[in-house]
Amino acid sequence: MSADCNEFGQPIGFPLPGWKEPLRPPRTAMVGRYCRVEPIDPARHAEELFRANSLDPGGRNFTYLGAGPFATLAAYRQWLESSCLGEDPLFHTIIDGTRHQATGIASFLRIDPRNGVIEVGNINYSPVLQRSRAATEAMYLMMQRAFGLGYRRYEWKCDALNAASRAAAQRLGLSFEGVFRQAVVYKGRGRDTAWYAAIDSEWPELERAFLRWLDPGNFDGKGRQRVRLSDLTAPVLKQRG
Repeated sequence: MSADCNEFGQPIGFPLPGWKEPLRPPRTAMVGRYCRVEPIDPARHAEELFRANSLDPGGRNFTYLGAGPFATLAAYRQWLESSCLGEDPLFHTIIDGTRHQATGIASFLRIDPRNGVIEVGNINYSPVLQRSRAATEAMYLMMQRAFGLGYRRYEWKCDALNAASRAAAQRLGLSFEGVFRQAVVYKGRGRDTAWYAAIDSEWPELERAFLRWLDPGNFDGKGRQRVRLSDLTAPVLKQRG
């Protein structure tokens, strides 16, 4: 019997000797050079997040999210308290290292230690956070935590019509895996869901790409990047889409 076939000659998955289920992500902060990612606390974060989101007065950032936009701070705080304090999804807020204020949120979800699978989602970056080094570093820190805990697969799913989210997933080094048709109903409309993922064997190369891009030397005196992250992660991608 070969390593990839059983006694019947049927192909089977590769063995995982010594495989142990990873722990669930802890409720502790992840600290980087440009930001801190910490468990969300509505009492401390709601007002700052609402203020940052108010820079998007039309609510464009909420089009592809399951909730929002929120007209008042009270409504936003109520959503945070009712939907964002559980263990799965495990919501975090991104604290911008320059302003020292909450400027975005993201969560771990569909946390599956038994299979070593975890997803990142519910990402809402306010205009203050978008296209910043902190924005990228927050995603790096969350990926680093997941793979550091021993998860084998890191997923990203989004509305297939959300071109910005799909481009972001690929820039971060997550490979396209297909579209699940009519997978979700939200906000009174149907959604096809695009799937992306990175796996543990890809993480060392992805981490090197992140660290090179995040290095201060990668930016000139005006803050412009010298090397694009997408160029550094491209060799890892198994499929685009």
